[in-house]
Amino acid sequence: MLAYVRSYESEQILCVANLSRFLQALELDLTKWRGLVPVELFSSNEMPVIGDNPYFLTLGPHAFYWFAMQPRAAASIQSDGAQAAAVLPEVRLAGGWESALAGGAKERFESVLVRYIPQRRWFAGKARRVKTATISDVITVPGAENYAYLTSVVIGYADGDPDTYMLPIAYANPAEASHIIERWPHAAIAWARNPGEEARGLLYDALGPANFAEAMLGSIARHKRAAGGAGTLVGSTTRAFARLRGPETVRLEAQLSIAEQSNNSVIFGERLMLKVFRRLEEGVNPELEVGRFLTENTNFSQIAPLAGTLEYRRPTGEPVSIAILQGYVPNQGDAWQHTLNTVAHYFNAPELVGMQPPTLPRSLLEASRLEPSELAVKAIGGYLDSARLLGRRTAELHAALSSDPTDPGFAPERISPLDQRSIYQSISGLSMRAIDLLRTQVNKLPAEAKEEARKVLELDSRIAYMLKAFLAHRLNTTRIRVHGDYHLGQVLYTGHDFVIIDFEGEPTRSLYERRLKRLAMRDVAGMLRSFSYASQAALRSQEIAPERLPELHAWARFWVDSVSAVFLRSYLTTAGNASWVSQNQDDLELQLSTMLLEKALYELRYELNLRPDWVRIPLRGILDLVTPP
Repeated sequence: MLAYVRSYESEQILCVANLSRFLQALELDLTKWRGLVPVELFSSNEMPVIGDNPYFLTLGPHAFYWFAMQPRAAASIQSDGAQAAAVLPEVRLAGGWESALAGGAKERFESVLVRYIPQRRWFAGKARRVKTATISDVITVPGAENYAYLTSVVIGYADGDPDTYMLPIAYANPAEASHIIERWPHAAIAWARNPGEEARGLLYDALGPANFAEAMLGSIARHKRAAGGAGTLVGSTTRAFARLRGPETVRLEAQLSIAEQSNNSVIFGERLMLKVFRRLEEGVNPELEVGRFLTENTNFSQIAPLAGTLEYRRPTGEPVSIAILQGYVPNQGDAWQHTLNTVAHYFNAPELVGMQPPTLPRSLLEASRLEPSELAVKAIGGYLDSARLLGRRTAELHAALSSDPTDPGFAPERISPLDQRSIYQSISGLSMRAIDLLRTQVNKLPAEAKEEARKVLELDSRIAYMLKAFLAHRLNTTRIRVHGDYHLGQVLYTGHDFVIIDFEGEPTRSLYERRLKRLAMRDVAGMLRSFSYASQAALRSQEIAPERLPELHAWARFWVDSVSAVFLRSYLTTAGNASWVSQNQDDLELQLSTMLLEKALYELRYELNLRPDWVRIPLRGILDLVTPP
């Protein structure tokens, strides 16, 4: 066994290697690093905190691990205002409160942001080690002068490129601070105290209270412009704004939504919704580009129409999207929750008791040509109609996105051999990374998943063969703009219809990648895989006797196959002979299976890194696609 620590500046890496061909255990004296947490660099998994006792590790034959020795994450601020007040750091100001943004207290405030920002739900770099936070720009928003500013904060990591986040900062004087921290505890960032003063003010995220969001809305509605340190903040509206806003004499009360992940949304009187981008990137945001195109150039109405935008424009380079304004869509939640509720009832249907589900054709395309069985109609009921409607709305969306042959950003493009090779190389690289990760983690998986994981590893060559078959077969369809991150959570359920939202694309990809034209089957595959996840999530939420699990897993498979077939049939019927749907059945089968395989491989990496107990879902998806008949 070999163990040593490498140090550089503030970084400390524990390296451990087993030089033997046999499994070995060891105990390390790590008391010098007491209180730190070893974080495995490849998986980002946290190990137990280092204490006073010898640190115990077990390594397989010829195994090695690198651990970043990191401080324990500070506890997230709780919803109770008193708890929040007790754990907040304090920033000593050097004059007015603005000194925390651009004055003598700036460095002290930035040291607070290093800890604050990684704890936010919208922070995307949780798997990376944050080293610095630097306020790079301070922007005045018209209507919020003197009490709040938009700031851009550059987050530097131990490795890789930095990210820039938007953080609106406001100040509450000592008299107002207790109200802010009690009403919006998660917005509280730090106490702020001027030299010689006993009372403390509060620095907080300005999106909590309504007045800052109202100032952002006013900037958009009145086409305001405001100078920042490196550019100009510009508000603008679309032709739909006046209709969506309603009478100007009616005040729209702002309410911060709690349902967001990577962004934040503020709802104005159930008329408008302001979506604020936290992670800032230079370039055209697909949410803005697609929303504008669908709102102003098509008749597709099953979206949240674009009402306006707030951008930051520099003298050189492309604009940065700060926020977009959309029409509010009344809804009963997203299609994911609607589906979970439906599947939970399905598992309790009397038609399932004492019966074995019928087997549908192995080919989903073949299954889609058949009408749902009488048993499916009885047991699944109205959700078959939901799947049918969702398939139609998906095809209508694709038709709208490809409806203008004169717009370079949206005109369908014939797939070239170069395009096809690019798709192949992308999926092939994803496959290698996913299989390599699975190979290193197979022995750590839950017992029930190990057998399926080993089967997938044995079929590695079969996966490569399928991908080469995709490359060898000349595609005859077009590439179009697609949703890009399509699943049940990106669709709102209104009670009688579906509205498709969130055209931002996969947040882990660059803006350039998110704007690329792709195979329409990519969106279709995303929704089909979402059906699989919904069935398993609903099954996991049930209290089921262990002896019934195999039976209900079979019924879950029947539900997924039946719903998927109805969705695909409706999609293909609505699409007709569109250029983005191959009329050659072998071609269509190849495209669909390849896109499903890509999605399942992506899910495999995600679950291995973050939710190993969910890994059976993508493993089964891969096996369904690649196991020889």
